Amino acid sequence: MNFEETVISVRSEPLRAIDIKTLQVNLGYKCNLSCTHCHVEAGPYRDEMMDGETVEAVLDVLRENPIETVDITGGSPELNSYFRHLVSEAENAGKHIICRTNLAIMLEHGMRDLPEFYKENRVEITASLPCYLADNVDRMRGNGTFLKSIEALKMLNNLGYGIDSMLKLNLVYNPAGDFIAPSQQALEDAYKRELFSRFGISFNRLYAFTNMPVGRFRESLVYTESFESYMEKLTNSFNSDTLNGLMCRHLVNVGWDGRLFDCDFNQMLNVSVNDGPDHINDFDYSALGDRKIKVGSHCYGCTAGNGFTCMGSVSGRAAYG
Repeated sequence: MNFEETVISVRSEPLRAIDIKTLQVNLGYKCNLSCTHCHVEAGPYRDEMMDGETVEAVLDVLRENPIETVDITGGSPELNSYFRHLVSEAENAGKHIICRTNLAIMLEHGMRDLPEFYKENRVEITASLPCYLADNVDRMRGNGTFLKSIEALKMLNNLGYGIDSMLKLNLVYNPAGDFIAPSQQALEDAYKRELFSRFGISFNRLYAFTNMPVGRFRESLVYTESFESYMEKLTNSFNSDTLNGLMCRHLVNVGWDGRLFDCDFNQMLNVSVNDGPDHINDFDYSALGDRKIKVGSHCYGCTAGNGFTCMGSVSGRAAYG
């Protein structure tokens, strides 16, 4: 049974958007890291980057529509030369800003002032740290990445991130292999205990993501001949309680070239939105807020077990955010 048939079997209708609370903006695929689980297949040699004209179109949409949050991602979004302009103008427009960072970018040349920039613009930071053990992180993200991440977290803590209630610092866990993420709360408790006892680091929330069978992780599954078994695992773990909270029902994703998608995973699969305009220059809030969601077998990843969105597990939740 394909994913749409599975959805219809439990709710008698396909998935549709409920609203648009968040505009998720992918500023490009260039990154200082090349993580093994990356669905974007980001890396230092990718050259797909959002240009200034498209960034201005994004800002126009934010100013003209009742969108609450701009969720900035990549690659490493900080490597886009228009990143700081987007952040400061979105803040001026009164939007809540989330930046998805790999932490290690803050140790790169010309980037050490990023923590102060985040604080000045009241940016909520969602930072990837796939494990609290150095060997696991370095195996997934490259040698030395764990210690860079710890140094960056200390920099953020020193500014009040993860401590001051107005400066949110969230971490993201990814499984080290082809298994579904365990309990988010149990992982959060373990991360908080281990990071504080070992390094004195504090943070607000941990989001547990299941690795999506897209991009570099899919290639790894195919190479190890475990793709079919992983998909079977995801399919058998489908949880209908996750459907209302799926990110695609409350979000529109903007690709580096301005095209519109239901989520960042559909962007990587080159599957643009189904109903309404499919480019930021033609953004239509009403049409996109009631569109039918384009789904595929990868969607089982978001609905397996406790499910996940860009804001963590969703099982039993009524809405995204």
